Amino acid sequence: MNLDPALNADLHCHSVVSDGTLTPEALAQRAKAAGVQLWALTDHDEIGGQQRAIAAARAVGLPYLTGTEISVTFAGRVVHIVGLGFDPTATEIVEGLRTTRGGRGPRAREMAAGLAAVGIPGAFEGALTYVGNPDLISRTHFARFLVDAGHCADVPEVFRRFLTEGKPGFVPHKWASLKDAVGWITRAGGIAVIAHPGRYDFTPTEEYALITEFIAHGGRGIEVVTGSHTPAEFVEYADTALEFGLLASRGSDFHSPDESRIDLGTLPPLAARLTPVWAELADRIHR
Repeated sequence: MNLDPALNADLHCHSVVSDGTLTPEALAQRAKAAGVQLWALTDHDEIGGQQRAIAAARAVGLPYLTGTEISVTFAGRVVHIVGLGFDPTATEIVEGLRTTRGGRGPRAREMAAGLAAVGIPGAFEGALTYVGNPDLISRTHFARFLVDAGHCADVPEVFRRFLTEGKPGFVPHKWASLKDAVGWITRAGGIAVIAHPGRYDFTPTEEYALITEFIAHGGRGIEVVTGSHTPAEFVEYADTALEFGLLASRGSDFHSPDESRIDLGTLPPLAARLTPVWAELADRIHR
């Protein structure tokens, strides 16, 4: 298999097991049809869809890496760490993710109470109708309910009006620590990757602190080409990967045909000057 940076790898997307709208099987078929050459399903704080994804990828002849996207609290903000190529049966990562998922239910009820206080009753029950996995009820499920119920025109409007800090439906959650998330991934034999670093709006000092602490805990990769990055950020984070000696990753962050800006397999390739994360995961690819 070709493991160079030009490979059409899509190593970041979500299924109904977390907050996507397609099944792992449908995603495998969509990725294959889009020309993806290496795929990973990275559901939020969950690896329950991995065996389905492995089987579905194998059925369509699509090389596959195990994946997840772990929510981390860092410097008072939520940062996401993607794990790739790990053993999805490893006890520590299974139990760690179960623990970090545990607070989502109570948080969702608090969010619904906040929305009820501003005249939107029934949001918890409404959001549940969009949830494939009740343990992973999230702001995205509330957003889909609010759009379909006519309270907002689209998902971005929901977040602006109701679900970001200071708004009626926002409730913070205590996620995993950076040390824990990176440790779970690496001790399960995988590689930890900072997801979409351009999204966090960190100052240069804060971003430096994130990257250096991530590396100190054993983190080895960073997403360079991803659905939420601009072309200028493709260049910026390619430079960052080289500066810090990090492996480069690529992924659409696809959630839904109706919501995602970028479809599976449609991003530009990584720059030839980068070392791709998959170059060090060849022995962990499922075929």
